[in-house]
Amino acid sequence: MQIDEIQRVTLVGMGVIGTQIAIQSACHGYKVFGFDEVPESFERANRMIFSAMEAQQIQPVVGLEAWKQGMQKVLLTGDLEQAVSRADLVIEAVPERLELKRQVFADLDRLAPAPALLASNSSSIPISRIQDATKRPAQCLNLHFYFPALGINLVDVMGGEATAPATLEAGAAWVRSIGCLPIRLKKETFGFCFNRMQHAARREALHMWAEGAVEVEDADRAWMVGTGMPFGLFGMMDQVGLDVVYNVEMSYYNETGDARFLPPEPLKDMVDRGELGYKTGKGFYTYPNPEYKNPDFLS
Repeated sequence: MQIDEIQRVTLVGMGVIGTQIAIQSACHGYKVFGFDEVPESFERANRMIFSAMEAQQIQPVVGLEAWKQGMQKVLLTGDLEQAVSRADLVIEAVPERLELKRQVFADLDRLAPAPALLASNSSSIPISRIQDATKRPAQCLNLHFYFPALGINLVDVMGGEATAPATLEAGAAWVRSIGCLPIRLKKETFGFCFNRMQHAARREALHMWAEGAVEVEDADRAWMVGTGMPFGLFGMMDQVGLDVVYNVEMSYYNETGDARFLPPEPLKDMVDRGELGYKTGKGFYTYPNPEYKNPDFLS
C-alpha cells in the first residue's frame, strides 16, 4: 500500500542539507516537519547556509525572500514520533554511516504510517543497503539533493533491488513539484549520477593538492573558468563539510577496495584538527571572507 498524494513531508536530520530540503519543500506548499535531537541544529544550519549564499553571491532556487518565508514554515520538533506520525514522505538526512541509517529506517518503519515513502538523502549509500531494515522495502528509495540554497536544484532519484516502480514515479513527481530536477537512475549505481561525475573531479583535485602539484586557489580558478561554475571544487568541499567529504571518499574506497579512492592523508589531518570548512570557520579557505570571494580572484 502506498500513498495517493504527498502532502506532508518530514526531514530527519537538520544539518545543512536536511535544512535546505525542508525549506525548499515548505516554499512549495507542503506541510514540513523537521526532526533533530539537537534543538539548535536548524538555526546553526541556516547560519551556514546564509554564509554560503553571501560568500558565493548566489540566491536559492526559489529566490531569497521566498526562502526566508519558507524557513518560518518548517515545524521543528525533537520528538521523532510526532515528526513522522502523519507523514506521507520521510527523508533521512543523517551522517553517512550505514548502521546509523539502518537504525533510523527501522525507527521510521515503526513510527511512520504504513503507506508512507521512506527516502535516504545519502550521498553515497545505495538504498538497497538500507531498505531491508524495514518491512516496506518497496517504498524505500534514494532522493539525493545537492545545494538548492545555491541554485543547484538537481536530485538523484534511485531505487534499490526491492523498490517499486510506483515509488520511483512518486519520488520523481514530488521532486519536480518543489522546483527541482529529478535525475533518474535506470539501475542502482554507487555514487549516483552527478555525484559520481563530480567525485572523479574532486578526487583528482584532492590528490593533486596533496601531492603538492597545485595550490587550492589555482585549482579552483581552473575549475571555475573551465566549467563556468560560480565556485571551485575546494570551495564546494568547504560548503559540504570536509568531514562529510572524507566519509564519502572512504565510502568509495570501502566499496571498491581500490587504493586510488583512499582519501589523501592531508585531508584526514584537516578533519582531525577540526578544520571542516564553513561550519568551523576554516577549511581549505578561511571564513567568513574566503579568498575566492575577492572580486579579483579570477584576474
